[in-house]
Amino acid sequence: MNMDDFNHRNLGSLLGIRRVGITLNRVVNMVVFRVCSFIRERLFFLAMSMFSLAMLMSFAGCNQMETKKQISGKTMGTTYHISYFGQPAPSVVKKAVDSLMLALNAEVSTYIPSSTISQFNANPSDTVVIAATHHYFWDNFAKAKEIYSLTEGYFDPTVMPLVNYWGFGYKGHRPVEEVDSMVVDSLLQMVGFDQLRRRGDTIFRLTPHVQLDFSALAKGYGVDVVAAWFDEHGVERYFVEIGGENRAFGRKPNDQKWTVGISIPKEGAGIDAYNTVVELDNRAMATSGNYRNFYEVNGQKFSHTINPKTGFSERNTILSASVLAENCMTADALATAMMAMGHEKAKKLEKSLESIDVILKIGLPDGNIKTEFSNPALKK
Repeated sequence: MNMDDFNHRNLGSLLGIRRVGITLNRVVNMVVFRVCSFIRERLFFLAMSMFSLAMLMSFAGCNQMETKKQISGKTMGTTYHISYFGQPAPSVVKKAVDSLMLALNAEVSTYIPSSTISQFNANPSDTVVIAATHHYFWDNFAKAKEIYSLTEGYFDPTVMPLVNYWGFGYKGHRPVEEVDSMVVDSLLQMVGFDQLRRRGDTIFRLTPHVQLDFSALAKGYGVDVVAAWFDEHGVERYFVEIGGENRAFGRKPNDQKWTVGISIPKEGAGIDAYNTVVELDNRAMATSGNYRNFYEVNGQKFSHTINPKTGFSERNTILSASVLAENCMTADALATAMMAMGHEKAKKLEKSLESIDVILKIGLPDGNIKTEFSNPALKK
């Protein structure tokens, strides 16, 4: 073997070793690359799984917060139903609502002998002192005076003696078998909110025996009291109903407005029989009608709406009046006044008040019912 052959062989061996090294290096790099790729894929999958889990938990939390909460109970001789979203828990809300209604009734219920209003009615003195701390009573008194003026006396909370005479008051529901117009006239002399004067915490009777009855606005006021509690506790979406008087704030999920139905004003119609549905967008609505609370004697019907001008039970072409306003107390009182004043005066009143909308159900001579909307946007 010459030196050239030796060198060639060694060079070949070295080149072979180098090729093997390069191949091994490539194999190692490929293995490392695949291992890294595998790890990256697993880490990405793990990250996505954790993200999905977090999203699911988030959605579950949102769904839990979006669940509509509901409570119900009894108050003011009727029922209440409340729906809301968010906190507090229903048990907390119900306890608060029941407490508020007990306090309210303790001041304005004519069916509770110890209530503030019952004590006023039973007091024969021409001057009656009522503590300023009885703010539920005074709130009703102030609103009654306001609506009495707006309606030119068709809303009058001093009709209490006449309400009792016609059998719709706290003395018990009993029909008048034979109407005595002389008795009605004598009782009418004790009616008139302008016969009362307030000075500080004292009410002065200008005519003896004038009594008060806040039942035509107290349920609406109760709705407002509950709404105020929700506002104070940061609840931003709620619907409150007491005895058919309603108030809504905020909207339901998917930006849906709260809705309320107006009953078909026919005698014998079911409570849940509606022919008009209204959307409430941060407003209140109250409805008054004569198609449920009435009695019949010798073919003549007597309703619970008492006309303070005549002293008699009022029945006209208005079968029901629904008023939408910023607060339920105002809506409640105005709806009652419209039932007493009749169709033309009700339309005139509605046009004079820019802050309200009105839906009237009018009875036609052929027995059909006509629905009148003061605002066409209310039609659905």
